[in-house]
Amino acid sequence: MSVDVLVIGAGPTGMTVAGDLARSGRSVTVLERRPQINPASRAFATMARTLEVLDSRGLADELLALGTTTPAVQLFGGARLDLTRLPSRYPYALITPQTNVDQALGRYAADAGATILRGVQATGVSQDASGVTVTSAGQQFTARYLVAADGAHSTVRRLLGRPFPGKTVLSSVVLADVKLSNGPAGAGLTLGNTVDRFGFLVPYGRHEAGGSWFRAMTWDRNHQVSDDVPVGRDEIVTGLNLAMGSDLGVADIGWHSRFHCEERQLTHYRLGRVFFAGDAAHVHSPMGGQGMNTGIQDAANLSWKLDAVLGGADDALLDTYHTERHPVGRRVLRQSGLLMRAVTLHPRPARRLRDRLAPALLSLPSVRDQVAGSFAGTGLTYPRRRGDHPLVGTRATEVPLTTGRLTELQRTPGYVLIRPRGTGPVPDRPGIQQTARTDAGPALLVRPDGYIAWAGPLSSLPA
Repeated sequence: MSVDVLVIGAGPTGMTVAGDLARSGRSVTVLERRPQINPASRAFATMARTLEVLDSRGLADELLALGTTTPAVQLFGGARLDLTRLPSRYPYALITPQTNVDQALGRYAADAGATILRGVQATGVSQDASGVTVTSAGQQFTARYLVAADGAHSTVRRLLGRPFPGKTVLSSVVLADVKLSNGPAGAGLTLGNTVDRFGFLVPYGRHEAGGSWFRAMTWDRNHQVSDDVPVGRDEIVTGLNLAMGSDLGVADIGWHSRFHCEERQLTHYRLGRVFFAGDAAHVHSPMGGQGMNTGIQDAANLSWKLDAVLGGADDALLDTYHTERHPVGRRVLRQSGLLMRAVTLHPRPARRLRDRLAPALLSLPSVRDQVAGSFAGTGLTYPRRRGDHPLVGTRATEVPLTTGRLTELQRTPGYVLIRPRGTGPVPDRPGIQQTARTDAGPALLVRPDGYIAWAGPLSSLPA
């Protein structure tokens, strides 16, 4: 079997790449070692920028219908990270199990025409100047390019001998779905911690007789065991109650798991014709809910560039995937790590200082908006070249248009030209959708991933 692109891994990152390329008319095959969608996915929060990416694929509304939204994150010392002022159609975080996102993106990829083969484990990867070959149980799959989206324990990364530098930063973290009869009401994502433990609660918005369901995360400095040690009911109940400082009334416990978290990042996201994305390229603390979101946005950045090069664009465009996304991955490692270290601070003087500083800083609008935009992804910008307009590299999602919103136009792949208010169509621009803005501002040429490639007077529009 020979295709344009092989994708290894059918999680949200891989399915975004596959769906994007397939809807652009490229042949794509996804190989997934699991026979079905992983029912024990850890992610639970879909952030504003990711919702915009999903909306440009027609998926945001159906996912919003399956979950609940939260306007804020309650942190230590009474600090509150307010998401309601995000410059986005989605000024909140969507709380829904990752399995719902997996299923939506799986349907997107399949409906677009991608071939998805489950229960297929890659056992060999090789490449030459013309393509990549993957072997599995005597079968061979060839493609012009390969995207490794096969998670933190990436088989492709191992087969190609790529080091994954970093370290373990937190052990014996417990995740569980819990029904609480006395859980926090209307508080958003809630963090509780003491000197030796923390607890984190995420409301699912599912209310039943006897309580409401939450995703819980707990950690106990004095109970550090290996990942394979079973999680007991008492460990969850006691850990939550002590971390939160009250009896939450744990009425039921569903899925649960113990894991450790690491901070690791590939030095290079590209190796010839092979590209690494999502957890195969970077892993970090779960604090801040960045993992799945960063992977989906990796995919959105990479997929349109692969499509362009398959269509004849200069191969150097593919190098910009690393130059744009590697710094984002590094930032996510740092900010999630900083939050994790702040939560698990041990010296009491340091904790008291943290509890004074955090509320004071997050009460400053400029700090609040910068921190919220960083975690939500709406504050992300890409580097621009010397002489470029200051808007280049920023997202264009919130520019008001005469024809609906940008994410609706982007459901058809390709660039979008946003003309200045009151101007007519530009002739001889095949393959580029056109619209006009309703506010004052320059013309914008928007990349397929929603970021501005060029801005300026319409008369200076590049050929």
